[in-house]
This record gives sequence, C-alpha cells and structure tokens, in this order.
Amino acid sequence: MSLSLPLTPQPEIAADVPVDLARTRQPQYGRYLDELEPGQVFEHPRGFTFERATMLDFARTFMQANPLYLNLQYALDHGFSDLPASPQMVFNVTLSLGVQNDSEKAIANLGYYQVQFLRPVYAGDTLRAFTKVLERKDRGPDKPGIARIRTVSVNQDDHVVLQYERKIMVAWRGDRLPTTPAAPITEPFPGEEEPRIEIPLAGGTYAQGLTGPNTYAEDFEPGDIIVHANGRTITEEHMALTYLVGNSHPLHFDRIFSSGLSGKMSGEPIVYGGLVFAWLDGLASRDVSEHAVWELGFTEGYHTQPAFAGDTVGALSRILAVEEVPGAAEFALVTMQLIGVKNISAAAALEQYGADLFIKEDSKRELGKDKIPAKIFEIERRLLIKRRPR
Repeated sequence: MSLSLPLTPQPEIAADVPVDLARTRQPQYGRYLDELEPGQVFEHPRGFTFERATMLDFARTFMQANPLYLNLQYALDHGFSDLPASPQMVFNVTLSLGVQNDSEKAIANLGYYQVQFLRPVYAGDTLRAFTKVLERKDRGPDKPGIARIRTVSVNQDDHVVLQYERKIMVAWRGDRLPTTPAAPITEPFPGEEEPRIEIPLAGGTYAQGLTGPNTYAEDFEPGDIIVHANGRTITEEHMALTYLVGNSHPLHFDRIFSSGLSGKMSGEPIVYGGLVFAWLDGLASRDVSEHAVWELGFTEGYHTQPAFAGDTVGALSRILAVEEVPGAAEFALVTMQLIGVKNISAAAALEQYGADLFIKEDSKRELGKDKIPAKIFEIERRLLIKRRPR
C-alpha cells in the first residue's frame, strides 16, 4: 500500500474551535499499588534498537575500561561476531523500557535480584521488554506497599538476552487520577526458568598490551579488597542520560515534580540509580573487570542513598569467590561485592568505616550498627574472567 496525498495550504483554525474544558484528558503512566495485580503482564512500549555509536558513547561516558565494549578487533578476536553492548547499557535500557508501565509512580526502587545476562546484544539488535507482577505486599492503608516484579527483554529473534527481578515501593492511588490502561498482551510472557548463557568465545590473543597485567583471574583471591582510585562527579548531564536510555520517571529530570515531593526526596531531580550503578561499575572496571568476557549477572543490589547532581561517587570491590569453570580451564568465575560511596573518596571511606562498609545496610539495625550516610550502593556480581595466557 502506498499513499499519495496532495498538501494544500494549511489555514489557522484554533480561534474558530471552541474550548471545552469538560473534555480535558490527563493521561497517567506507571502504576499505583492497587493497580499492580499479581499475575498481571505488561508488554512495554517502543522497544530500543542498539547502534554502535550510542553503545560506544555509553561505554565511554560510564568510564568502561574493558576493551570488549570499546575495541571491535578485540571483540572479534574473543569470538564475538561484532562489538557487544556493555551489560550496563543492556540493563539500563531494559529497566527503562518498563518504567512507563510498572514503576513511573514508584516512590523508590528497593533492589535488584537474580539479574542474568544470557546473550550478547550487537548493533542493529532491537530489544523489547515484558514485565510480570509476581507479588504485592500491603503494609497498611496509610503506608506505601511493595511490589515484586520480573522483567525480561528479548531481541528481534525472540531470544531472551536479560531477565531479572526487582522490588519497588509504591503508594496507593487514593483519590488520584487512574492510570491510562496498558496495551493488551498478544503473546506469552517470555523468560527462561533454567537459563544458560549463550556466548561465542575464542582465543583472545589480540594485542595483549591493551589490558593491564594484574586483572586476570589468578590475581584475585577471596577476601581481597580493591579500593578504586578515581571518583566521578555527576553533573546535570544525568537528566539527558536518563532519557537517552528511555527512562520516563519524572523524578529524574522534572524539577517541578521532584520539588513537589515531601521528605528527603523533595528538591532537585534524583539521579536515576541505573546510571549511578553504571558509573560505579566503570570506576571499578580497570581494576577488576578489564579481562572479563561476560557479566553473568548480579543480585541483592540496593541503592541505599540517593545521588544528586554535584555529588561525587566512588567505588570499592571485595572478592568473594574464585571458582573453576567446568570444561573451560582458561576462565574462572569471580564473584565480588561492589560498594558505592558519595562525597568521600573510596580510600577515606574504607579508613573511616572499615568492615562496616561491606555489611548490608538493611542488616545494620539487628546488628546494633548505624547505617552509613556516605554509602549509596551495594551489590554482588559474578564475572567470567580470563586466566593469564600461558
């Protein structure tokens, strides 16, 4: 089908059409607690096509040091068919695709759980995302509740590339405007109950001088604490970056909205947590992950304090486990804890707070310890890291 439509001069007609305020509509997005029903499934709007320029910009903006996401020849030499998108970009895009349906009304993102990266994403790949409401916890009529959701993204071939769960704190709707209905679901909810990573790996001998000599799997032992030297000051750039990955929550870029809130969330727009995570990952990358060939995933991740433009973030890593990979002696699985702090250097934070930095903030009360106001993030991540070439 084709359309041929002649264009005539367009007259101005607004003054001739009466204004009828009774016909005003105010579309609303996201969901209040009573609009999130366990079992409910959303297919999220728009989708996202990855392009190499954007992928490279993201990796550089978030200080990624692993050449796998920066150097095409390095990626090809390691068996990938093209330059892969960084896991942080895939995660940020997937989470952001869901915000319009599942969390644009959320008060807080409470945590990430069982985040699993199953396949690489290349330039030209297009991701769609789906979310299923797993659980709704009512904490009383006057308190926000908690919803647990599962999100899955698939590529243009309907292969799962990422799946994870998260918890969000959401208020009841009360007398506020109801949410605009989501589009009906036309296909089953995707996801893999017994996930396996699918990545092509090869030799990896190209230009070994591109990476440092002390970040192979043999260089890590359980108990090691790595203090990452640099910090990163966040500016108002974060608002543009939030929408670059498609996140539509006004808390991150609408000053009228953010200043209209009550409590400690009121004031300047809060930096979208996925961006904070990506900066912390990047700050750590040259010390712990520049020889990683895959991020298997992460879990039990929490933003323990918000970040704002003007804050400077820093990172520390603690090695938790180094494991053999069956059938792949040239790699090891390295599990580590990533900790983020703000407005204090990572070295100063370790000196001031010591081992308490690595205790989950939600566990502090039962241990009789105070929470750390400078600590903004905590998560455990698992990486497939090369062993030193022989």
